[in-house]
Amino acid sequence: MDSDSGMRETQGAGGDRRAAAPVPRPARPPRPAAPPMPRQAPSASRGAVAEWLAARRPKAQPGVWRYEYEPRPPQQDTAALGRRLLLWMALSFLVGILLWSLWRRGTLPYQWAPLKIFTPDSWWWPGTTTVRDPKASDALAVYEGVAFAVLVFLVGRFGAWGEGIQHFVVRRPQPARAVIASVAAVGVLIFVWPYALGLDWRPLPIVDPVFSLVILIAGGNGFLRSVPILAYLLYGLIAAAVLYPFARVGGWLELWSGRRRSRVPAPPAAPPARAAWSQLREAGQDQAADVLTAEVAGGRMNDVDCARVTHAWRQAADPATFAKTVLKQGAGAWAHPSGQRDLPARAAAHDLLVGQVRIGSYASDERNPYALRGAGVALDPSLLGTSLLAVGPPGAGKTAGVVRPVVESLALQALTGQCAVLAVCAKGTPLGPDDAYDVVVGPGDRTSLHDLDLYADATDADEAAGFLAEGLIGDLDAVDTRRAATALAQLLGPYREAYDAFPAVPVLRELLEGEPGALADLEGRLPADSAMRRELDARLRQSGTANDPGPMLADRLALLDRPVFSGFFDPAAARPFSVRALAHHPLRVRVDLPEQGHEEASRLLARLLLAQFTSVVRGRAGRSHFACLVLDDAARTVTPETVRGIQRLRSTNAGVVLGLRTIGEVAESLQGPLYAAVGCRMAFSGVTTWDGRRFAEAWGTEWVETEEVAQHAVFAQQPLTRALHKARRMVTGKAVTTDAVTVRKVERERWSASDLAHAVPPGHAVLSLTTVRGEHAPPLLVDLRG
Repeated sequence: MDSDSGMRETQGAGGDRRAAAPVPRPARPPRPAAPPMPRQAPSASRGAVAEWLAARRPKAQPGVWRYEYEPRPPQQDTAALGRRLLLWMALSFLVGILLWSLWRRGTLPYQWAPLKIFTPDSWWWPGTTTVRDPKASDALAVYEGVAFAVLVFLVGRFGAWGEGIQHFVVRRPQPARAVIASVAAVGVLIFVWPYALGLDWRPLPIVDPVFSLVILIAGGNGFLRSVPILAYLLYGLIAAAVLYPFARVGGWLELWSGRRRSRVPAPPAAPPARAAWSQLREAGQDQAADVLTAEVAGGRMNDVDCARVTHAWRQAADPATFAKTVLKQGAGAWAHPSGQRDLPARAAAHDLLVGQVRIGSYASDERNPYALRGAGVALDPSLLGTSLLAVGPPGAGKTAGVVRPVVESLALQALTGQCAVLAVCAKGTPLGPDDAYDVVVGPGDRTSLHDLDLYADATDADEAAGFLAEGLIGDLDAVDTRRAATALAQLLGPYREAYDAFPAVPVLRELLEGEPGALADLEGRLPADSAMRRELDARLRQSGTANDPGPMLADRLALLDRPVFSGFFDPAAARPFSVRALAHHPLRVRVDLPEQGHEEASRLLARLLLAQFTSVVRGRAGRSHFACLVLDDAARTVTPETVRGIQRLRSTNAGVVLGLRTIGEVAESLQGPLYAAVGCRMAFSGVTTWDGRRFAEAWGTEWVETEEVAQHAVFAQQPLTRALHKARRMVTGKAVTTDAVTVRKVERERWSASDLAHAVPPGHAVLSLTTVRGEHAPPLLVDLRG
């Protein structure tokens, strides 16, 4: 993996197939190897990559951004909960005031019985609670303090004061939380020591019971008078005990520690477990783990390097060979053949450890589950492997919000050796700079360094004829693509037999038009008894008949036989790009179609590339990396054969992303099969009701609970009641009615065509997801700007 020797393998299945050329290098010199820090790292410091590596990535539903994902707490009606807690707290407080008032008056039954049980009879006058011994006064104070503590506990427990304090105070942000707790603490201290402020009211039984208990235990208060510092110490302990609950509730210590840490620079932290490459240490490769840890700590590894090395470790057959490569090359081990270790620029947030790219967040809408509202939305190869269909008018955000982030993510994963991407777009579409790609093909652009192989490096004439027929006339219902493929094979096979290559566009056009000179020259080069001669004879017999597809094929091929394309699509070109290379190498390729002035030719090329991709990836032997074709504009590219090919992609570790302005750009007979073939569907703001109808049919229905309220008039029988109803009707102007509520379950569309057309806000889209393992996410509203 540390060289590109593995990318010089023979392409195809046949033993006579010519060896593939080396992987094309970028059109421009590679950028310096020093990589920038990952965009999603907490900061640009050296420890940013280590923190990114150590971040939590819990398991979540399909499509949820897992980087530092925190599930939302269970849904609660905070307003109703606050009202309920406030009511319970107020009622318990009033009951507590009433009980304490009765206690102070001594009117509670059996109020003094426990005190009489635990104290000697000699302390009291017989039959009364009148104090006879000075110790009884201290015992009475202690007893009153214990009763007050029990009352406070019961009021707090049955009045849900703990939950109320949590709801009204603790959940508030700092410093509001600390301020509220401080104000409450000052209020309580005033009631504990009112005399300190000159207030003439009876204090709460806290200080006196404590001093009385100490006097009872010590046998008198002489020692307090002889050592005054002990009294002040008791006052301090009482104050601390009173303030401690408020400090906990207000988070005073956390607030003070946080401000102190903000003023004092934190010492360098030890590398986290993941950044220390614990997987390697568990396998006994401590030296390799130490090297990688040092590379991360020194800022010489970025997120692409970490993901690439992690992928290499998962694919390594021999740990010793892996460790030797790490010790030799460090952060640059298993680098991409282009030499690049990052993209020139990033437009989205990426988490390459799990292959995700964030495209937005789930909107805080009642249609979305409460647990997912505000959570990030991300796409990854496990979702793109089921293919994605995105439909929305121009300006809805398909390219900027979905296509570019997906292409950027796949390009980054290609640098880690896990992916190959082919992006097809109109020239000038902002899908990243040329430096972000290994190959940039511009048909009709004289500055393009690469050509496009119309035959996808095929050696089998039937295979080449199959996807060439799909590209030329796949969108026409009047011509059978199977007959067209047969006609092409009857010409491509003999031509390859004669010239050991497939014909260029002008030559193939002459053969399809039945040019006598071209056909005679080809016939003269074939042996009389060869199978290819019989193929050509069959083509000659069919030429000129009513059902001959040759003229239609020639007319479509004439779109590529224009002066602007002169020198392009030549199999003998020096640097042709073949879609088949994606099946074998982690390439980043972009094809810029000449939409301006050559729209029909662009649609033909896009249709051909889609047909080639679905055919090539299905036949590849190794499926170690994910292959993806991204069509920014898939108008008139879908054919019956490509729909069947898209259905088979998920089992071949491949997928496509199709962008459409409207589903009307697909033949009506293929619209239903296309929605069924893709696993991920996305409807953008501004779609029409006709487009929305297709999405509504694909997403189906669900059971929902509805309430129906019926109002019935109330007829009074008694004269007084009738008079009251009449007075009420005169005041309100409405008859007296009663409500009858019916709750039932009904089956409704998840998203109706009308809702998709009129209820999706600008900058939003409705997205449903399916993974290659069969996990589903229902259609939910996504904020592409979040």
